[in-house]
Amino acid sequence: LPDSNGHFDPHVWNDVGLWLQLLPEVESFLIGHIPDCLEAVRVRGEAYAAELVALDDWVRESMASIPEGQRALVTAHDAFAYYGRAYGVEVRGIQGVSTESEASVADIRATADFIAGRQIPAIFVESSVNPRNIEAVRAAVTSRGWSVSLGEPLFSDAMGQAGTWQGNYIGMMRSNTLSVVDSLGGSP
Repeated sequence: LPDSNGHFDPHVWNDVGLWLQLLPEVESFLIGHIPDCLEAVRVRGEAYAAELVALDDWVRESMASIPEGQRALVTAHDAFAYYGRAYGVEVRGIQGVSTESEASVADIRATADFIAGRQIPAIFVESSVNPRNIEAVRAAVTSRGWSVSLGEPLFSDAMGQAGTWQGNYIGMMRSNTLSVVDSLGGSP
């Protein structure tokens, strides 16, 4: 994304429409390695593409149900820029794209001011990121006279556990969207 402050943002999977554009490359790779399965790869690819189109539409409609002033996704790190751009939600990551960077006191204060000023109802921890910055922001928001809840954890850099419904791409995206929409006042 052009506004990634000079850092490459690898989180392209958070835009289902962009992820769908990669499907032909995956199919070509598979056909190149297992040419005897050409027809099966194509049939499954078509079915999966239809599932991704339906998912993309569902995420878009679900996000649009959030009251406009509350369409703000605040997380520990900025893994959801593609999601925000695709689905019309403002994204604020406390510590930027990298989970290696540290948030400053100024970052915590600015994020808390944003949340309290906009009266955002929820912020989100991520399954793969230490929640300490989110907890610091939450405390700072409370000190500003606004109470912000914690939404269900989001999957930013990993899917859910293998064997769970969030353990695949579609389940992960559905889980994230359900958490965001439910927590910010929409209806999926």
